[in-house]
Amino acid sequence: MDENTIKLFGSKRTDDWATPRWLYDQLDAEFHFNFDPCPLEPKEDGLLVEWNGNIFCNPPYSKVKEFLQKAHQELKSGRAKIVVFLVFVNTDTAWFHDYIYHKAEIRFIKGRVKFVGFSKAGSMRPSMIVIFKGD
Repeated sequence: MDENTIKLFGSKRTDDWATPRWLYDQLDAEFHFNFDPCPLEPKEDGLLVEWNGNIFCNPPYSKVKEFLQKAHQELKSGRAKIVVFLVFVNTDTAWFHDYIYHKAEIRFIKGRVKFVGFSKAGSMRPSMIVIFKGD
């Protein structure tokens, strides 16, 4: 294996998969985000604060289910209007079927996302954009 492949395989040791700027900017132009509960260097726990308005969330992948649950709570409360997730395509997981399938708009990303600080070849798995809209 080359150095980038080794680095990518070792990436399971971190949840810090920073969103590429171009992807965030493209989504922000469409949805006009005003809060990110999962910034790269958080000052507070995104699961413990209220989410208001239009939210972008690239959650730590060890806590995808928890952030999806939180999104549903915030949308139901009316505080969040739109919540947009960037997550790996994991259609066989319980969290996909319990919180996404038939509950959100799903956009599959062509090719592999090249997360900031990781392999130039892109991530090991495909990613998707998941869009939840409040009532």
